Amino acid sequence: MTIGKRIKHLREKKGYTQAEFGKLLGLSDKAVSTWENDIKIPRMSTLQKIADIFCVSTSYLVGEKENKNHRGAVKIPVMGNVAAGTPITAIQEYIDVADSDTWEEIPEALASTGEFFALRINGDSMEPKMSRGDIVIVRQQPDVNSGEIGIVMVGDGEATCKKIKKRPDGIMLISTNPKYEPMFYNNEQIEEMPVCIIGKVIELRAKF
Repeated sequence: MTIGKRIKHLREKKGYTQAEFGKLLGLSDKAVSTWENDIKIPRMSTLQKIADIFCVSTSYLVGEKENKNHRGAVKIPVMGNVAAGTPITAIQEYIDVADSDTWEEIPEALASTGEFFALRINGDSMEPKMSRGDIVIVRQQPDVNSGEIGIVMVGDGEATCKKIKKRPDGIMLISTNPKYEPMFYNNEQIEEMPVCIIGKVIELRAKF
C-alpha cells in the first residue's frame, strides 16, 4: 500500500473529508488529493503531523519494513524518546539509519506477531524498573489490557510510557515511581484531546 493509500484509508476511517483533513494540517484539499492519488508525497514534517492526528507512527505511513539479518533477527528503528514523566514528543524521524544506535533487534518469531518499533526512556517516573536511557520494544496496537504498560499519545503529538488502568469513566496512567501522581483522563477528554494508546510495551532493554 502506498503512502497516499494509507493516508486515504486513515482519513476515511476517521470520517474526515479532504477539505476537513487539509484544514487540520493548514493545507488545501488539493494537497491532500495529490497525496491520495500518488502524485506527490508529504514532506517529513507533514508526515509527522499526519501520524500524530491518526495516532500512528511515521514508519507505518511510509510502509517501512523491518530488516532481517543473517541471524534471523529483525531490525527495528529506535524512533525517538518517550517520557517516563511529563509527556514529550514520542515518535520522531530517525536521523541516521546507518548508525547502529538507532536500531534494535528482535527475534523473527516476535516480529511476525505485528508491527514493532523501539523508544528510548526519558525520565524517572517508571523507576525503579525503567530508567533514563533504557529502550522499550513496542508492538503497535490501539489498545492494551488494564494493568499492562503502554505508550499513550496525549494531546498534540505527545506521549508517555505508563501502566494503564481502565475505568468506566476514563483511563488512568500510573507511574511506578511513588513520587508521581497518577494522571486521569475522563471519557470526554479522551475523545477531545485526544488520548490514544499507540502500543504495548513488550520488552525492556536496560542500559548499564
